[in-house]
Amino acid sequence: MSDKFFFKGRQDARQHHTAYGGFKTNANQKSGSRKFPLTLVVTSESRKQEIEAQVARAKLHANITVDTRDGAVESIAELTVLQNKGATVTTDKAPSRNDPCSCGSGLKFKKCCG
Repeated sequence: MSDKFFFKGRQDARQHHTAYGGFKTNANQKSGSRKFPLTLVVTSESRKQEIEAQVARAKLHANITVDTRDGAVESIAELTVLQNKGATVTTDKAPSRNDPCSCGSGLKFKKCCG
């Protein structure tokens, strides 16, 4: 028989977004944390000690491996990205019309520079 004649309850077409792996499922992965350490590859023991010092100064966690094969390539891109990350940009609030003007004239902003 068809569903047309028998009421089975509301069939919701919108299912919960996390049930099927929805939007930003790994949003809380912070690179360099204890749970998600950086994976770095260096070519010598002395370079490993330098990188360990940089990681400690930045208060990060990393798994550093030494690859001494011929033609090995150093991979520390994750660390450099986190170190070169810019700070939060803050701007001063623009004066409103009735605030005193910032040029020091003593007039309201709307009568002087605005």
